[in-house]
Amino acid sequence: MTGRENLVMTARLFGHPGPDADRAASVVIDQLGLEEVADRRCGTYSGGQRRRLDLGAGLVGAPRLLLLDEPTTGLDPAGRVEVWDAVRALVAAGTDVVLTTHYLDEANELADHVVVIDHGKTVASGALGDIKAGIGQDVIEVAVADPARLEQVGQILVRVTSRPPRLDRSGRRARASTTEGASDLAAVVQGLSDAAIAVDEIGLRRPTLDEVFLAVTGAGPGAGK
Repeated sequence: MTGRENLVMTARLFGHPGPDADRAASVVIDQLGLEEVADRRCGTYSGGQRRRLDLGAGLVGAPRLLLLDEPTTGLDPAGRVEVWDAVRALVAAGTDVVLTTHYLDEANELADHVVVIDHGKTVASGALGDIKAGIGQDVIEVAVADPARLEQVGQILVRVTSRPPRLDRSGRRARASTTEGASDLAAVVQGLSDAAIAVDEIGLRRPTLDEVFLAVTGAGPGAGK
């Protein structure tokens, strides 16, 4: 079957009579950007196109609320972006979406309101910015020119912040949480200068959702402090 045929069939299962089912399928095809592939057999679709068709199957019944469980699992980066764009389009058109995901960058991209669940219990809930602010810690991040100096950068960070650093050897980055913000950043810059460590990038930023998750679940370095 083609994508259009699948959507028409699903609309009929929702109870739409023939002409209404055709119209509902056409609306969803346009809404999810499937016009170019709608009349191709679904077996020829990419992973992202199939996931968008899956979304469409839920939409032909015109739901006010759509529940999505791990909608981008197994997709390549291009396919994930396609699904993200489709979800944004649904929300813009008036559908409320509840989405579960283990990809925290996905929640960061899509969510207005986030609930973090750890072992079946809610450990954080609220607007994305509020949750990030709630852990009370900014992050100092340093990207080094010479990966051999990464350990030394970590030592400077722990000396200044009194927090265990996290070292990303493949990315040549070290980061540590701080409650003193700009003053700790200035001290780190001075420490790097004194040690003659060349850096590609250094900055103070809000925590990522991954770092928030580690902090509120007690799973990360320095969690609970």
